[in-house]
Amino acid sequence: MIAQRWGTVGTVERTESHTAIATDLIDGHTAAGTPALSPDGTSVAFVVSTVDLDRNTNVRRVWLDHAPVSAGPHDGTPAWSPDGRFLAFTSRRGEKTGDATLHVLPVGGPGEVRTVCTLPEAITDVTWSPDGRWLAFTSRTRHERYEADDVSWQAPRRIERFFSRLNGEDWVFDRPRHIYVVAADGTGRPRNLTPGEFQHGGVSWLPDSSAVVTSAQRHDTWDLDMAEDLYVVPLDGEIRALTHQTGNYGFPAVSPDGSQVAFLGTDDPMVSSQNGKVGVIPIEGGEHHWISETIDRSFASYTTPQLPCWLGPDTVLAGAEDRGDHHLYRVPVDGSGPVALTSGPITAFSADTRAGVIAYACTTAAHASEIRVIRDGADTALTTLTRHYPGWEKFAAPCTGGADGGSDEIDAWIMRPRDFDPQQRYPVLVNVHGGPFTQYGESFFDEAQMQAAAGFVVLMSNPRGGSGRHTAWGQAIMGPKHPTVPGTGWGTVDVDDVMAVLDTALERYDFCDPTRVGMIGGSYGGYMATMLAARHGNRFRAFCSERAVNNMLSEEWASDIATGFRTIHGPNAVDDPEEYLRMSPIMLARDIHTPMLIIHSEEDLRCPVNQAEELWITLRLLGRDVTFYRFPGENHELSRAGSPVHRRMRAEIILEFFAEHLMPDTNGHGD
Repeated sequence: MIAQRWGTVGTVERTESHTAIATDLIDGHTAAGTPALSPDGTSVAFVVSTVDLDRNTNVRRVWLDHAPVSAGPHDGTPAWSPDGRFLAFTSRRGEKTGDATLHVLPVGGPGEVRTVCTLPEAITDVTWSPDGRWLAFTSRTRHERYEADDVSWQAPRRIERFFSRLNGEDWVFDRPRHIYVVAADGTGRPRNLTPGEFQHGGVSWLPDSSAVVTSAQRHDTWDLDMAEDLYVVPLDGEIRALTHQTGNYGFPAVSPDGSQVAFLGTDDPMVSSQNGKVGVIPIEGGEHHWISETIDRSFASYTTPQLPCWLGPDTVLAGAEDRGDHHLYRVPVDGSGPVALTSGPITAFSADTRAGVIAYACTTAAHASEIRVIRDGADTALTTLTRHYPGWEKFAAPCTGGADGGSDEIDAWIMRPRDFDPQQRYPVLVNVHGGPFTQYGESFFDEAQMQAAAGFVVLMSNPRGGSGRHTAWGQAIMGPKHPTVPGTGWGTVDVDDVMAVLDTALERYDFCDPTRVGMIGGSYGGYMATMLAARHGNRFRAFCSERAVNNMLSEEWASDIATGFRTIHGPNAVDDPEEYLRMSPIMLARDIHTPMLIIHSEEDLRCPVNQAEELWITLRLLGRDVTFYRFPGENHELSRAGSPVHRRMRAEIILEFFAEHLMPDTNGHGD
């Protein structure tokens, strides 16, 4: 079992175990997020999350400015009362294990924390009504079958719609997320404002506290047409639609005067990989208009979303991806165009604003998220809680194929190994992100830090199909049979771009050893690992395919988002199964001769474990060098949100695998 890292070619420096590297990055890892400004803008409440490896948990506490005000270990979602005297937050302090609780904490005055309500499911989207009387939030409402002693007593589920079960959530159709209100003084029980089968997300109050605005799919064909709408939900009365099944509209924010609703969305729910836009619509409904279109970037980041909030009566605060960065923007409602409020190689997100002040979370390549405050034009750090690590260097590689070939460039990043010696050559690990419509960039990435600490050069890029660029870039790999925005399909110019980045790095950076290159990717990145192993395996010494989709046809039958892939590829799998098989790397498995590590979670519903099983069975029958690890009790988010112990185990497996296969030898393998 290899448990060391190396430094120079021809020698192995046994100075640091992979266990120690993984432990160093995981245990005690701290990040600050979800800031909430007091009404007068003078104080910031936020959540500090710290990994406790010994207890195999992630401890979360609410802080106020410079000190914790809650004990944890599962506290979050701070929300200020309109008068600034109280702070609401969520926890899990119920008498029954796992119950979610909502609490109110006096700020700057006498009194004790009071429990407002207890529910069996997580409480999210906590928002105080403007008159201070109510707390609104979302929580899942369970079917009575969940009251049974165990599953042997439960009634069978009658499945009538797609998307009935989601990764990390399990069954959701019989646990729909509803909007609740409860008296802020703790009297009375929570009241469900949206009972029934439909899911809801986001809560924004009208100024008179008579209703909230939310997003939902409250029409019968939502699982077929994929549309999502905005609704006004009164405390008493009929729910009223603001939009009418013409797009995806969510994350509502009511203007200070109550006349308009800002939101994020797109107009065609059947087209994937779109740059999300900021829109506004009158509170009475009618036509909406987009106010961010002068910048062709996504204002709806998958990994670091910034919900819209109002800076004033005619300006919205929003966030957008831009070539690896994520910045905050002031977006005027007159459509004159977004104006950046932050700059530099950072990821700024999760912002809140009150009284002309902005508080936001900020991360870079060198540290996890901290809280910063913009006040009177000055942008200053509120917290310095996180450790600092080495950064990376950004470079660009030319596009080499497809319609954009030669006319654009690929954003890429390179991280040097720890204890870097420019006179030495090092093994290279190519990383490909999931999505594909997301981006690598200027944010803390523990995977890169672990790989660099183990002695690898880390290479990352945003090939075509990713976000952070213009719309055509993200839609370049839509299916060639897509009815409205056909592209070249998965496994085409995206593969070309990854190889172009590798070629550019090997040519530009002498410390990269071209004979010792490995590749790792998860989800869509796992798809790319299998595809690259089949098509360019002679360029690599080893591959790690994680939580991958390898067979697009079986993925369409088994995934929690089955039927959703037609928004990417065009036809559905019933009408054109050959198209799904054509792009499936499992069909090219006979061409894989390079050692392959497969890692998958047994409770992954996004890319179910059969995707890994199919690849492992195929490669083993072919007599290839394949290693397969299955993680029990984990889902698609293992590497990001799995148990700390499993995350450490996973890191050890990966580092040891690549250490074994990328050590220097004299046979010239990989040339």
